[in-house]
Amino acid sequence: MYPHVHTPLSLGKITLRNRIVMAPMASAKSERDGSVTQALCDHYAERAQGGLLGLVETEHHYVSNEGRAAARQASISRDSDVDGLAREAEAVHACETPVFVQISHAGSAAPQSVIRQVAVAPSPVTCPGAKVGHPLPRELTRDEIRRIVECFARAAARARLAGFDGVEVHAAHGYLLDQFFSPMTNRRDDEYGGPLRNRMRIILQVVDAIRSEVGHDLALSVRLGGCDYREGGSTIEDATKAAVLLQGAGVDLISLSGGMNYYSRLHTLEPGWFKDMSRPVRDALVGDADERGAQPTPVLLTGGIKLPSQADALLAEGSCDLAGVGRAILNNERWAGKL
Repeated sequence: MYPHVHTPLSLGKITLRNRIVMAPMASAKSERDGSVTQALCDHYAERAQGGLLGLVETEHHYVSNEGRAAARQASISRDSDVDGLAREAEAVHACETPVFVQISHAGSAAPQSVIRQVAVAPSPVTCPGAKVGHPLPRELTRDEIRRIVECFARAAARARLAGFDGVEVHAAHGYLLDQFFSPMTNRRDDEYGGPLRNRMRIILQVVDAIRSEVGHDLALSVRLGGCDYREGGSTIEDATKAAVLLQGAGVDLISLSGGMNYYSRLHTLEPGWFKDMSRPVRDALVGDADERGAQPTPVLLTGGIKLPSQADALLAEGSCDLAGVGRAILNNERWAGKL
């Protein structure tokens, strides 16, 4: 039997009251140095008011300065960020709602005007869709890759100190971890390039490093840009194999979105833009879990979901275990009242 919107769900140590998730959406409300502002806290408190959402996932916070995606993106890269992050988490907890913080590194998508240096990437290749004239990034060395993995782990440690219930590793939308996953941007010939398992290596290393740092004190989600929907890019088959690897690594949630097509789909208007990917991924996870005698990792699906009834339909047809609502909640701070 498939769940419905108001069916509770356990993720790690927490239980969600329902299956509706406020998906990460950039608000550009931090200070220019990345510090959390009262406006950012109010932004989430307004949308979580009444405690009606199952989970709030904050916008992505950068784990190191060279991975910063925008001038007013929030930081989780410094120990001095913890006090502001604690206010951000508490703003949602005051509404009796669990909250995850999304953590990211922009890779080649980091603007030089913001980071004041040449951007880094798996290979000296710009992402599809990059602005004309966007400079070529510099290829990362193995030592630099290890340092970035450590930055993700330290960011998770700060999230725990700040009181977040979980962290979500951003490996979608053309950012650094997605750049490693996609064959369109990963041209490496070492252990980080080539076959899918190699292209997944840094993501799995980040997962392992976070677990080593915080154990199971925090729920751990990965937002996976499972399919590029572009010729020569990652495929739905890649997404299913990657998801099974993540399940084997012990993540608590897999959030599916686009890769080098970012968070949108051309010529797709019906709710659940990525359900052609989420359904086979979910089926693969169930099959893998059955073989191991374990519970399958829940799948979160976002994209074009505007109403609880649409979320309920996607849950009922087995396309997902959780429904993410992004722009509809961003544009209407009282959206949760629809529940």
